[in-house]
Amino acid sequence: MSQLIDITPALRTGAAVFPGDAPYRVTQTFAIGPGCPVNVTEVSMSTHCGAHADAPSHYAADAKSIEAVALEDYIGPARLIDARGDGPLCQPAEIDAALEGAPPRILLRLAEDLDPMRWPEGFRALAPETVEMLAARGVRLVGVDVPSVDPETSKELPSHMAFLRHDMRILENLALSGADFGDYELIAPPLKLEGLDAAPVRAVLRRL
Repeated sequence: MSQLIDITPALRTGAAVFPGDAPYRVTQTFAIGPGCPVNVTEVSMSTHCGAHADAPSHYAADAKSIEAVALEDYIGPARLIDARGDGPLCQPAEIDAALEGAPPRILLRLAEDLDPMRWPEGFRALAPETVEMLAARGVRLVGVDVPSVDPETSKELPSHMAFLRHDMRILENLALSGADFGDYELIAPPLKLEGLDAAPVRAVLRRL
């Protein structure tokens, strides 16, 4: 059995994106055939398509862009926690018991199985108080299986602002339904996209 669990949803044409954002597109530049020995493809997409790491500059002017964020937060011990529930926001009391002795990277499964081809309208997000609690426990990175740590209709982005205050890292759109809850090693460094507000990741969990 492989020691690696891929928690990255596949990027494919037609995959759902935040309403109004740029979709994932593919164009063939070269194709193997007479006089051409290779396939080469052009890809166009939002930095927030699929599994990605938010940079502080995504939600704060003059904050760090993604290539300036230290890689150490994206690699190391992590805990996957069941954070599914009925309310629109995951509250501190819902995950508090699962944080005993937790490592500095927390992955929260907020949803049932998600179809990457359909936008998950009304998805469950994080209460800012939950982010504050995680920060107080020394958590450096939080990953979720939904498109944002704030509700899709939020304009103030209170949970993003809590991440900013504590200089914490965010991973979004992870595929967490295929992994058992528990402790792992997370490996999910973002692409080095200079000056940008986010970057795709190939996120994997290594069994301990």
